Amino acid sequence: MTVVVDTSAFVSLAAGDVLSTTVAEFDLVTTETVVEELRETAAHQDRHGRAAADVLDRLDRVTVVVPADEGFETSRIDSGEATCVTAARETDARFLVTDDFRALPELERLVAADVVLSPVLLRALVSRGALEEGTAEEAFDAMATERDWLEAPIHRYARRLFDADGS
Repeated sequence: MTVVVDTSAFVSLAAGDVLSTTVAEFDLVTTETVVEELRETAAHQDRHGRAAADVLDRLDRVTVVVPADEGFETSRIDSGEATCVTAARETDARFLVTDDFRALPELERLVAADVVLSPVLLRALVSRGALEEGTAEEAFDAMATERDWLEAPIHRYARRLFDADGS
């Protein structure tokens, strides 16, 4: 299954220590623009920089495309997300994964793919038997802490995924 992933989602998956499992289970696609954003983030000596560096170390297992169209930016969609929209269209991706909660509604209108947050991939990994429920829960908690989501709208939304599907 083809899944297009943007910068924010890659950093979250690495922060939750589930990037290796994710690349093993899905055909991940991203764009050169996202790779450049990851390089810029990795230059920082903080937890986000370390997570971005972890993603860059695994890029050999991710298809990196240069979309024919750079897409367009809006007040909510940045250049990385815009190129991911084009990549999702060009690859007939099943999912576009972002953790930009504010951009989610606008992205949903632009692609046929399901636009989801990275915790949805955790649920998919549990469904596929690639992660145990407890491991997914720990990964979500790590993502929420490392990404400063605690009590933010993205955290409340994603928390419901685990409360509804857990145990």
